[in-house]
Amino acid sequence: MSDWVVGADLGATKIALGLIDPDDRIVARQRLATEAARGPASLVERIAGAVARLEDQLPAGEVIEALGLCSPGPVDHESGMLIDPPNLHGLHHTPLRQMLAERLGVPVVLEHDAKSAALGEYWYGAGRGERSMVYVVVGTGVGAAIVIDGELYRGAHNSAGEIGHTTLDPEGEVCSCGSRGCVETYLAGPWLARRYERARVREGLVASELPLMGERVASLAGQRDPLALEVLAGAGRALGIAVATMAMVLDIELYVIGSSVARAGDLLLGPARTMVPGCSYDSVSCRVRIVTTELWGDGPILGAGWLARALGSADSDG
Repeated sequence: MSDWVVGADLGATKIALGLIDPDDRIVARQRLATEAARGPASLVERIAGAVARLEDQLPAGEVIEALGLCSPGPVDHESGMLIDPPNLHGLHHTPLRQMLAERLGVPVVLEHDAKSAALGEYWYGAGRGERSMVYVVVGTGVGAAIVIDGELYRGAHNSAGEIGHTTLDPEGEVCSCGSRGCVETYLAGPWLARRYERARVREGLVASELPLMGERVASLAGQRDPLALEVLAGAGRALGIAVATMAMVLDIELYVIGSSVARAGDLLLGPARTMVPGCSYDSVSCRVRIVTTELWGDGPILGAGWLARALGSADSDG
C-alpha cells in the first residue's frame, strides 16, 4: 500500500482535503470553496494547488502517491466521471479523475461520497473489526452504503442502498422522487424542518424567524423543545423501520448513522432501536446495533484515502 496519500471530499460549497500519513492519520488539511460554476478547469487547478500545499508539508524525500476524491452522486466510479450531481452545476459530465490524474501526475480514484464515508467508517471508525456494515447517510437526502467483507456492494447498476426511497406509507407525503411516503419524507433534513414548521402551525405558533434545516431541528430537540422532540421521534421510528428492513434482507448487524442529523444521538437512535424488534424477527433484531459515526466529517476523507492506497498498491503490483 502507498505510504502518503491525499483524501478529498468535494461538496456543494467546499472541498476538504487531508494529507494522510502511513499510519492512516490526517496530519494536514486544506479547505477551499467549490465554486462549481467556474467549471472543471478551475476546479482542477485549485485542487492541484491545495495538493501542492499539502505536499510541502511532507517529510524530506516523501511524495504523494495517489489522490482519492469523493463527490455527491451520481458518479461513475469506473470511468471517473461526474455525471450530473444536482448541487454541482458547472461540473456535469466532467471526466474529473482523468483531468486530475493528468494535472497531478499521480493515480486518482473517484467515488460517491456516501460510499467513501462508509469505507472510512469500516476501516477506521465504528466498523473496525466487523465483517460487514451498513452506513446510513441522513442529511439532505437519505441513502445507505453497504460494505460486505470489506468490499462495497453496488448492485447490478451501482444503485444498491437507496433505502431513502423505499415506501413506509403509500398514502403518505409526495417525495421528490415522485413516490409517496418514502423513508426520506420522515427522516431527511428538509423534511424534518417541514414537519417541525407544520407542528408549530398546528399548535398556533408563528413560523420560525430563520429558515430551518434538519440540523437545527435536531439542536432544538437537544434543548428539549417538545415539537422538535416529537418530529425527531417520528424520524427515529422511520429510521428503525428502514434498518429492520435492511437487517431482514441483508443479514447485517451493524448500522452506522452519519451526517449532521445524527448529532442528535439517542434522541434519534433511541426510537429507531425501539422500532427494530417489532419490524423484524427476534433472531434478527437481537443482533442489530445502531450507532452514530465515530469519524463525522473525516469519514469521506479517510475513505477516499483508503481507496487511494488501494489504487496505488494495485498500480505498483501491476
